[in-house]
Amino acid sequence: MLFHQANKSRRGGHNYRKKNTINLKLRLLFILLLFNFNMKAQNLSIDRVEPPFWWTGMKTNTVEVLIHGKNIADGILTLTHKGITLGEIKKVENPNYLFVTLKINPGVKPSKFSFTLQKGTESLLIPYELKERTPKENRNLGLGSEDFIYLLMPDRFANGDTNNDNVPEMKEPSIKRDTLYGRHGGDIQGVINHLDYIKSLGITAIWMNPEVENNQPKESYHGYAATDLYRIDRRLGTNTLYLKYAEKCHEMGLKVIKDVVFNHIGNEHWLYKDLPAKDWVHHFDNFTRTTYRSSALVDPYGSKADKDILSKGWFDKHMPDLNQKNPQLARYLIQNSIWWAEYAGIDCFRIDTYPYPDLEFMNAWVKAIQKEYPKIGIFGETWVDEVPVQAYFAQNNIKNLPFESKLPGVTDFQLYFAMTKAFNEEFGWMNGLMHLYYTLAQDYLYKDPMKNVVFLDNHDLGRFYSAIKEDDKKLKMALTFMLTTRGIPSLYYGTEILMKNDFDWGNHDKVREEFPGGWSDHKQDKFTEAGRSLRENEMFKYIQNLATWRKNNHTAHSGKLMQFIPENEVYVYFRYDDTQTIMIILNSSKEEKQLSTARFSERMQGYTTAKDAVSGELYTNLKEIKIPAGESLVLILQK
Repeated sequence: MLFHQANKSRRGGHNYRKKNTINLKLRLLFILLLFNFNMKAQNLSIDRVEPPFWWTGMKTNTVEVLIHGKNIADGILTLTHKGITLGEIKKVENPNYLFVTLKINPGVKPSKFSFTLQKGTESLLIPYELKERTPKENRNLGLGSEDFIYLLMPDRFANGDTNNDNVPEMKEPSIKRDTLYGRHGGDIQGVINHLDYIKSLGITAIWMNPEVENNQPKESYHGYAATDLYRIDRRLGTNTLYLKYAEKCHEMGLKVIKDVVFNHIGNEHWLYKDLPAKDWVHHFDNFTRTTYRSSALVDPYGSKADKDILSKGWFDKHMPDLNQKNPQLARYLIQNSIWWAEYAGIDCFRIDTYPYPDLEFMNAWVKAIQKEYPKIGIFGETWVDEVPVQAYFAQNNIKNLPFESKLPGVTDFQLYFAMTKAFNEEFGWMNGLMHLYYTLAQDYLYKDPMKNVVFLDNHDLGRFYSAIKEDDKKLKMALTFMLTTRGIPSLYYGTEILMKNDFDWGNHDKVREEFPGGWSDHKQDKFTEAGRSLRENEMFKYIQNLATWRKNNHTAHSGKLMQFIPENEVYVYFRYDDTQTIMIILNSSKEEKQLSTARFSERMQGYTTAKDAVSGELYTNLKEIKIPAGESLVLILQK
C-alpha cells in the first residue's frame, strides 16, 4: 500500500515516504512492546501459597497467608467473598512476597475461591480453599503419664515402598545404604506396615523424627534441616500418606507425635534462598556456631554476649538460625504447627532444641497451640547440664526468674544421665543408685514432673545396651525403673531386640542403624518371633509384659510416687493411690539380697501378700523379700 500511494503523486513523495517510515517504526515498536508485555503477563505467576488451605470453625478466626511470586509486591490484591474479610496486606523487604491477613467470619461455609492479583493491565487468579473442619474423638488427644512412646527414625526403620527410593529431582536422589550418612530408603509406608508390631510391645504413642522435606545435598535423612515445612519428604511418602498413617494410628489406639524444629531450617529451604527479609535469620560477619550451653540463659551473672551466641548462633553450617522475633516468621511457624495438627490430627508435639529459639516466641507458640487444642501434648528437648537448668525451660516453681516458661514437659536428660550412672557405677554415698534418688528429689522444681519424658537413649545418644556393656539384667532393671517411675517413658527403636552401638561424636549415625527385617535383603526379620534369638525374645517379652501391665494399671502410670533413700545397693520406691499400692525394688548388687521391709511400713502397713506384676509369682511373706543379684521386682501389694 505504501508503494501505491507513493506512485500516485510525485509531489511531496519524499515527505510522504518519510512520514510512513516513521509510522511503520512506531507500529513495530508498539508490536514489540505488546509482545514484551504479553511475555511479562506469561511470567506473572505464583509459586507458593502457604498455608496451602485453611479451615472453617477454627477458634482463631484469622490466618496470614504467605504468597510468593516474582515481583508481586507492587501488584494489587483483591478478594470478594461474603464470609471472608480481607485484612492487612503486608509488604516486606523482598518484593517477591505478600503477607495477606484473612478474617474468617463466623458461620462461613467451606468454599473454594480466588484472590485476584492485578499488575498493570494483567491479572492473575490465585485459588484458595476453606475446608470443613471435621473434629473426631480420636484426634488431638494429648500425651500423659499413661502413655508409652516408641521413637523411630523413618529412614532407618523399614522400607515399605521401593518406588520412592530414588527421586531424581532431589539433591540427594538415591539411597546409599553402604554409608550411615546416606539415605537408606525407610519410609512412612514401612512404619504403617509394622504398626501391629509396635502396638504389640505395649506402646501407645509413636514419635518419628521429622518427616517434612529435607532436600539437602547430604545427610538429609535425619529430618532436622527442613526445606519445606508444608510437605512430607518425597522419599518418605506424601502428605496424603502421612494422613493415612495418622488415621491408621488413631484407629489402632496409637497416638501421633510430630517432631518440629523452630530454631533452624536447612540452607536449601526455599525461604532461606529467597528471604522475605534479611532479619528472618541471624547473621554474623563470619560463621558463628551456637555454644550449645543453655546455662547462659539461666546464669544470673551471665553476659549478654554469651546469651546472644547461644540463641543466635547457628546450630550447624547448613542450618540457618531463625529469628522468631520477626512477626511474619513467628506467625508462619505457629500456623504451620496448627495446620499439621488439624490436617493429621496430631496428638502431641515434640520440640527440637527447645532452649535455642526465642523463649518469648516459644511461650506464644504454646499459648496458640493450646488455645486451638486444649488437650494436645507438648514436650521440648532440653539437653542441658543440671536439674535446675532443665526445670527453667519447663513450667516450674522457681521464683524470681526473668522468664516464666509455659512448656508443659521436657525430655528428661537429667534422669537419663542418672540412669546411665546408676546402672554402671559401684554403689556409694553419691554414686550408683543414689543418682536416681537425688535426681527425683529435685522434682519440687517442676510444676508437673509427670509430664516429663523419661528415656534410656535416643537418636543422638549411644545405645543404652552398649553403655551397660550388653548386660541383659541391667537393661531389664533400667527398663523396670523407666516404666515404673514418674513421667512418660520413651523407648528407642531396637532396644527391645538388644540393638547396640556406642555413640561417636564424629559419627553419631552409628546409633541409627536399619531395623533388622525392615528391608527385603535382610537375612533376619526381627519383627517376628521366629527371626529373633532367645535373648532377644526374652527382652522383647519382658518389655511387652511390663508395658502392657502398666498400660492397664492406673496406679502404675499415674499414682503418686514415694521413694526411700537407697541402702546396701538396694533402691525401693512405691507407686500408690487410694485403690492400690505397688512396690518396686532394684538390687544393683552382684549378690542376692534378703530385704527387711520394716523401714517401709509407712507404705506397706496392712498388706500381707503381694503378686509379681511380670511373672505373676505370689509372695506370702512381706516381712523379708528375697531379691536376686542385679534384678528388680514389681510387686502389687495385697491385703
